[in-house]
Amino acid sequence: MFKYILFFVLVCSIVFAQVEHSSNKSKPSRAFNIEIANYPTGEENKTRVDFFIKIPYSNIQFVKTDNAYVGRYSVTITFYDEDEENVIFERFWNERIVSNNFNEAISVNNYNYSYKSFTLKPDRYFLTCEVYDKDSKKSMLYKGFWGVYEYTDEIQLSDVIFVDEIIQGEEGPQYIPKVSNEITSKDSNLTFIYDAYSDEDRKVEVTYIIQNSGREEILTEQQEVDLKQGINSFEHELKGISTKLGNYLLKVIVNDPEFGYEEESNKPIISRIYGFPGSIVDLDKAIEQMTYIAGASVIDEIQEGETFEEKLRRFKSFWKAKDPSPESEFNEMLTEYYRRIAYANANFKHYFDGWKTDMGMIYIVLGPPNNVERHPFDLDSKPYEIWDYYDINKRFVFVDQTGFGDFRLLNQQYGDWYRYRP
Repeated sequence: MFKYILFFVLVCSIVFAQVEHSSNKSKPSRAFNIEIANYPTGEENKTRVDFFIKIPYSNIQFVKTDNAYVGRYSVTITFYDEDEENVIFERFWNERIVSNNFNEAISVNNYNYSYKSFTLKPDRYFLTCEVYDKDSKKSMLYKGFWGVYEYTDEIQLSDVIFVDEIIQGEEGPQYIPKVSNEITSKDSNLTFIYDAYSDEDRKVEVTYIIQNSGREEILTEQQEVDLKQGINSFEHELKGISTKLGNYLLKVIVNDPEFGYEEESNKPIISRIYGFPGSIVDLDKAIEQMTYIAGASVIDEIQEGETFEEKLRRFKSFWKAKDPSPESEFNEMLTEYYRRIAYANANFKHYFDGWKTDMGMIYIVLGPPNNVERHPFDLDSKPYEIWDYYDINKRFVFVDQTGFGDFRLLNQQYGDWYRYRP
């Protein structure tokens, strides 16, 4: 069984935790990450489940005590049956983080890890994971369905876990899990771990394949491995990976050529552009979404790039010119702009994407309002909202003329706002 090291680490990714004023549906983007992996145990009707959770410091409230800053939160994971009616399994624990200084405590680049392992009966479950901040009294919640595999074959493979770092200790290697299926264009190597169970000693062929979204193989490796009877733990590193923005798939295939047994474990990969917000998953769409900050001629020029690489070069060049800190790895303006795009899509979507709505337009251009008045049930009017921006002395009124949540900007006298509309 792999040994994991779980503590805060500094990583190069941005996690947003701002609470906006513009909607009561607001939730911190990527409030925490979870990873769940199934492992064969060699026992009938029993599967080992490893649960990982990674929480940004920025989403936990720290309180100064003596010479340190302390954050306290609890985690509750609950597995329900598929109908979401009966609790099948539940685990609760407390976490305490101690930070030496204030900047470390509020950094978006610091994380705290937790890891739990337990066994469950193979089935399809409805999972909830609640993180409760004991000082702010706020909860963050994940919900979703999860399948616990049934392992019955002669050769069985666990899920794959990506590794951030390996630390060599006296008792062997210890792993810091990535708790994510993301890689960036800067990553040329990919390290991962998995278990393989065999009902007897056997020699097998293991094939590692990375496919792009078109199912084309961009990397393939093969090796012969001696499987011992029982659980075998493997660590492997794929080198020379070259990915673009988009979705990929890692396939681990174990084949016994003598008896024809074959087992496969697949792991989705999301490839990001290094230094770009995680919400950018499609370059063409990201270019289209520049309509609120770039003119049509600029967007056309970027879109006319003949290759993905040329479009990306022009896209980067545009945003580099607007970077307030060009000496750093991250572009604050790029990050904030696409954070607003993502927020608008999550909160203002109606007949089309939220970034194309009137609320999305105003929000992306001006940011969150200083104050919001909501009037959903006034007897003498249609539902409407008033957004106040005190700093620029502007007020915007949005009216739901249809009664189906399609809020349209009423007061267009504040400039030619519709020139922004896609």
